[in-house]
Amino acid sequence: MNELIVSKALWSEDSEALVKLRTEVFVDEQQVPSEIEVDGKDADCEHVKAVLHGKFVGTGRLLPSGFIGRMCVLRQFRGQGIGTIMLHKLIELARQEKYSQVQLNSQTNAIAFYQNNGFVVDSDEFLEAGIRHRRMTLKT
Repeated sequence: MNELIVSKALWSEDSEALVKLRTEVFVDEQQVPSEIEVDGKDADCEHVKAVLHGKFVGTGRLLPSGFIGRMCVLRQFRGQGIGTIMLHKLIELARQEKYSQVQLNSQTNAIAFYQNNGFVVDSDEFLEAGIRHRRMTLKT
């Protein structure tokens, strides 16, 4: 894991790799329609990237509203702490922007991950892209 680099991504330079990664996770693996995954908001977001041995393995974004989204790690690299490092980087970016809180829509199978990182569930279950989610909030 000592070759892992988690850093701020530049959409103008990294967009192709980030979209490819998100497509593999959300569209191919989770069957999210590509027209939902690519929503036209990326250019206005702060992005993070996780690169391991030169390969993009994870990403996430922070919208101007303080909403975290598009968090994903390639299946073969999950369970190694990459998502936690990316999430902390996104929270750090939110704090730099002086957001008093951040929110996200967690897939129900990832709720424990976000709870372990301080997030609190604050909605009933709902469907997003055909997948069960709950909104979660973290005071920053």
